[in-house]
Amino acid sequence: MNALAELNENTLTQSELKPAPATLIKRASKSNTVEAFTDIYKEDVNIAIWQRSLSDKLALAVEEILASGTQLKMAEAVTVDSVHKKLINVCGDSSAVLTLIDDIALLVDMFSCLFDLKEVGLRLTTLDSPMCPRFHFDRIPCRLVTTYHGIATQWLPHEVVDRSKLGAGNLGKPDEESGLFTSVDDIRELAEGDVALLKGEFWHANEGAGLVHRSPPQGSEANAKRRLLLTLDFIND
Repeated sequence: MNALAELNENTLTQSELKPAPATLIKRASKSNTVEAFTDIYKEDVNIAIWQRSLSDKLALAVEEILASGTQLKMAEAVTVDSVHKKLINVCGDSSAVLTLIDDIALLVDMFSCLFDLKEVGLRLTTLDSPMCPRFHFDRIPCRLVTTYHGIATQWLPHEVVDRSKLGAGNLGKPDEESGLFTSVDDIRELAEGDVALLKGEFWHANEGAGLVHRSPPQGSEANAKRRLLLTLDFIND
């Protein structure tokens, strides 16, 4: 099994790990500068969000790529040195694509440096329907997520989650009816362009506190726009 297949297997949709103590405090860290990323190392932070707006040039490039009808579905292991070539091989080398690739390469560089990684798992996908429609946590150390176009990832503050209602614990009920959280007002949502680090269950001492999140739900305003999603993951040596 290759490294990216292993990453796929490590996404959980049920609470297989013991719940975090009720007294455990986890919070979001938000900033309009990239320095927000360093807060992911704080024990009480389980999501760090760089609240950025896409430049006009990048936003127009993404619009052009999607308007062309291009279907992107890339999942590869990349390094800082190889990411440009691998993306060009999959996505082409139009001016718009190169603008997007430059931004992705920058994020790969940041992610690799922050966690001292030689290689990362990169997924770049155009989506017309939710990829992970139910709230879940991931059995990984940390994941970078950004939505270049469309409504972005939804997540729940740790203190509002009844983790016994994840996966089979929902008894077949929708997330909004299962008791997983009290009110739809509990749901938080990243903005288009935001770059977030989502701490998972395999982060040291974070068992029972991996960030609970999902794709925007099907059939709502959340999916009125086609999505372009990028994720970066650790790859185990």
